[in-house]
Amino acid sequence: MYGPIMASEPQALPPPPPQPVFVRLAAHPLRWLLLTTLADSDLRVRDLVTELDAPQNLLSYHLRQLREGGLVTVRRSSYDGRDNYYHLDLDRCAEALAGTAAALHPTLVRAPGVRAGSGGREGKRPDAVLFLCTGNSVRSPIAEALVRHYFAENVTVASAGTHPRSRLHPNTVRVLSDQFGIDVVGQRPRHVSTVAARRFDRVVTLCDRAREDVPGLAQHARRTHWSIAEPARAGDSEEASYPAFQQVASEIHTRVRHLLPSLS
Repeated sequence: MYGPIMASEPQALPPPPPQPVFVRLAAHPLRWLLLTTLADSDLRVRDLVTELDAPQNLLSYHLRQLREGGLVTVRRSSYDGRDNYYHLDLDRCAEALAGTAAALHPTLVRAPGVRAGSGGREGKRPDAVLFLCTGNSVRSPIAEALVRHYFAENVTVASAGTHPRSRLHPNTVRVLSDQFGIDVVGQRPRHVSTVAARRFDRVVTLCDRAREDVPGLAQHARRTHWSIAEPARAGDSEEASYPAFQQVASEIHTRVRHLLPSLS
């Protein structure tokens, strides 16, 4: 009544879509370890060798892969010019993760308007953070002002210098006012000894000299390093160097947005 059942020819599967860059890079165990380590602090290769207990040539290879993928950047030390500091670009990672989610399914893309670091911490003791650089006239006061401006209810914050200047750089005052509407007129740099008796949950160094000058500072606090160039060296006048101040302020603003969720 019925004819013989014929086996159908196997259908060729379509080629898989290209693997998202973040998945390809983060899938390797050592690269994932590098990402999670650099998420906390800018580090040199020799720091990573010690912390991860891995050979330098292997770490350098995987760091190069992360740099080529756009997730990690490198900056020469402004202190001695011999070492390089590696930095994880958290905003690029967020973009890559969003792209990964969208590649899997469009409904997995995070809704716009969610800002890193905006979550509440009701009922918890405010964390204490110290920002430290050499002169306490540019980078650390910018970071202090931004944290106080955005997270005053969640964080107690201070800044200091290992060799403080006599005043804030005029472009520091200007850029905070121009870009963020923050007034620091009247604020003065101070020496790190003035806060030595205080207990900080996090000490953030923002220049390579400060990190390498005071390796034993606040031994019981969590240490983080942000390798940020000195903008005052970018020009021979206040006006000529101001674009560098704008760039540095934007970089510090980005890093500050990602700081609060990592506290405690």
